[in-house]
Amino acid sequence: MAVKIIDTCINCGACEPECPNEAISPGDSIYVIDPEKCTECYGFYGESQCMSVCPVEAIVPDEDHPDTVETLLAKFRKLHPGLEPKNTENWKKPGT
Repeated sequence: MAVKIIDTCINCGACEPECPNEAISPGDSIYVIDPEKCTECYGFYGESQCMSVCPVEAIVPDEDHPDTVETLLAKFRKLHPGLEPKNTENWKKPGT
C-alpha cells in the first residue's frame, strides 16, 4: 500500500527529496504523498526512504490505498518507462 503523512508531521521537509517518484509535496499544513505515485520505493530501495528519514515517524502505511507487488511494479513501470527495477529481492513492505 502507499504510505501517507499523518498530522504529527513537523513540516521539516526531510522526506520530499528522498522520494524517487516525486510523490511528496508540501500541503496546506503538512507534506502530502500522492498515492498514485507512491511505490513504497519498490524498484529503487529496500525500504521506503521517506519513512526512514522522518524524524517524528509521521509516515505510515496508507490502508486506504492497498497495493500488491504487482501493482507497485505497474506504478514503477508507468512512472519510469524503460527503467528496470532494482533491489526488489531485499525490499521490505512498510509496516512489516
